[in-house]
Amino acid sequence: MSNQQPAYRAFTVIKRGEGQDDYWLLIGAAFPHQSGDGFNVILQALPIPDRDGQCKLVLRPPKDDKDDPERAHQTIREVNDSRKGQRRER
Repeated sequence: MSNQQPAYRAFTVIKRGEGQDDYWLLIGAAFPHQSGDGFNVILQALPIPDRDGQCKLVLRPPKDDKDDPERAHQTIREVNDSRKGQRRER
């Protein structure tokens, strides 16, 4: 899978306050099976349940050629690193 481009990006949708757009957090990618039947979904994080106890995972196709697996992993690492920094500040 390391050389294969993902067919989809995996996002969790975080609801925000009234009047604010939802936040789409990139948490992984989906790669097609070699046989063409099905996908492997690789998650770097897990979605958190909303008020109703549901976890929403959204799969969307990559937007452009710049959206490659390494960039997705880098983005996820940056988000995680920034959150670790926020926890230390508290």
